[in-house]
Amino acid sequence: MKNPKGRVLRRIALSAAAVILSITVTTAQESQPTSVSQSDSPSFRELNSQVLELRTAIEQMRSENAQARAEMRELRQELQDTRKLLAPLAVSIGPSASPNLRTQAESTPREADAAAFSDASGTSTVDLGNRVQKLEESSQMLSSKINEQYQTKVETATKYRARLSGIVLMNAFHNVGASDNLDLPDYARPVAPGNPQASVGATLRQTEIGLELFGPTFAGAKSSASAQFDFGGGFASTNNGVNFGIARIQTASVRLDWKNTSVIAGQDSLFISPLSPTSFASLATPTFAYAGNLWGWTPQIRVEHRFELPAQQTLTLQAGVLDNLNWEPPYDPFYRAAQAGERSGQPAYAMRTAWSKPVFAHQLSFAVAGYYGRQNWSWDRYVDAWAGMADWQIPIARRLTLSGEFYRGRGVGGLGAGIGRAVLFGGVPFDASTRIRGLDSAGGWSQLKFQLTSKLEFNGVFAEDNAYAGDVRGFAVDANNFSAILGRNRGTLENLVYRPRSDLLLSAEFRRLRTFPIYSNANSTNQLNLAVGILF
Repeated sequence: MKNPKGRVLRRIALSAAAVILSITVTTAQESQPTSVSQSDSPSFRELNSQVLELRTAIEQMRSENAQARAEMRELRQELQDTRKLLAPLAVSIGPSASPNLRTQAESTPREADAAAFSDASGTSTVDLGNRVQKLEESSQMLSSKINEQYQTKVETATKYRARLSGIVLMNAFHNVGASDNLDLPDYARPVAPGNPQASVGATLRQTEIGLELFGPTFAGAKSSASAQFDFGGGFASTNNGVNFGIARIQTASVRLDWKNTSVIAGQDSLFISPLSPTSFASLATPTFAYAGNLWGWTPQIRVEHRFELPAQQTLTLQAGVLDNLNWEPPYDPFYRAAQAGERSGQPAYAMRTAWSKPVFAHQLSFAVAGYYGRQNWSWDRYVDAWAGMADWQIPIARRLTLSGEFYRGRGVGGLGAGIGRAVLFGGVPFDASTRIRGLDSAGGWSQLKFQLTSKLEFNGVFAEDNAYAGDVRGFAVDANNFSAILGRNRGTLENLVYRPRSDLLLSAEFRRLRTFPIYSNANSTNQLNLAVGILF
C-alpha cells in the first residue's frame, strides 16, 4: 500500500501551488486590462475547478486524519484493557503454563501497542490496516493458547497444580468357547450343556481416569500423589446392568522424590513384578494375570534408591512391606475381616534389584526380586509363602524388543500365582483337623515387540502358569476345595496397535487360552478383540 504520509505531503504541495498560482493570476488581471470578463476566461475556470478539487481533497484528508486519530484512541484503550486482563491471567496460569506462553502474554500487547502508535510519532511507515490485521492475528493466537491452557488446567483448593489423565476405551469382542469372564477372560472353562460355543459383546468398563497432584517440597524432596480408577468393580443389579460398570479404585499413592531416592506409600502395583504384556484388550486386569503374570494392587510402603554408574548405567534397589493379602474375597460386603495373611500378625516383605542402561534408544534391564509372607488359616495352621522373580527387557534391534518375567514360588496365590490359589485343603477347610498345604507353582511370560513404523507396532506373547500336580493328587479333591483345581493355564496373543495420533489408538488382538484342570479334560477359548481409545 502507498505511504499515507507521502500522500498527505503531495496534497499539501499541490494546494500551496494552487494558492500561489491564484495570487499570480489575480495580480496579472489587475495590471493588464482585458476585454474578456474573468468569469468567462477558460484559464480562470480551469484554475477555479482545480482549487475546488484541492479544497475537497484537503477536507477529505482532514476527515480521514480525524477518523484515524479516533481509531488510534480506541485501539489504545483496547490494548490497555487487554493488558489489564492478561496480567492476572498469566499469574493464574502459574507454573502449568509454558514459559513461552507467559512471555508472549506479557510482551505481545506491548509490542502491538508500540507498533500501533509508531505512525503517530513518525518512526514507522507501516500502514494502519496492516497493523490492525497483525494485531488481530496475534490476539486470536494468544486467545487460543490461553483457552488451551484453561482446558488442560485442573482447579484445586490449593495453589499446587493437578493433572487429569486417562483413557476412554471401547472393546468389542467375539468369543469361541467359555471362560471365567466374557469380556476379560483369564482362563478357559467347559461350555455349559445347551449353551452355544460362540458369543459377541462390547464394553466400556475398562475406561480409566487418573489424577496427579504436585505438592510442595518437603525436606528437599518433591512431593506428589496420584490416583487411578476404572469401572471394573462389578455390575449394577438392574436391567442391562452389564453396561453400568461400578467404579473402583486401582491405585492411589503418595511419593517423596529426592534426586536418587524415593519413598512411596499407598495402594500400588507390585514393584517386584513391574512389567506386563502390551494389550488394550485387558486393562481392568493385567494381561495374562492368571497365566504367569504376577500382579496385585496392594497397599504398601516402599523405598527405592538409584545408583548412577559409569556409561549411563543405573542400579536400583527397592524394598518394602505390603498388606499380606492372599486372594480371598471379602467375607462381608460392608465389614472387613482379616484374611489369612493378615491374621499372621505381620505384613509381607519384598525387595528387588535392577540394573539398566540405554541401548538403541530403549532400556536394557535385568532384575531379580523376592517375596515372603506368613499366613494363618485359623486353628494355628500356618503356611510360609515365598517367591523368587526375575524380569528383563532386551532391545534386540532398534525396532525389536524382547521382554518378560518368570517366577517360582509357594503359597503365593495372593499375587495371582497358581492361577489364583494359595493353599490346598486335605478335607473340609473349616475343620480344625483338616491338613493344609501351600501350593507350589511356577510360571512366566515373554513378549516380542516389533515397531513396524513410528505409529504401528506388533506384539506377540506366550504365557503359562503351572500349579504342580504332585501337590494335588493324593492330597486334595475338587469337592473338598469347593471348586475345580486348575493345574496349568496357558495363553498366547498377537495384536496390532496403531496410533495415528498420540492421543488416539486402534488395536486388533487375537487371544487363545488353554486351561488344564487336574481332574478333568483341558478347555480352550479364543477371543478376537477390537479396541478404540482416546487418551487424555
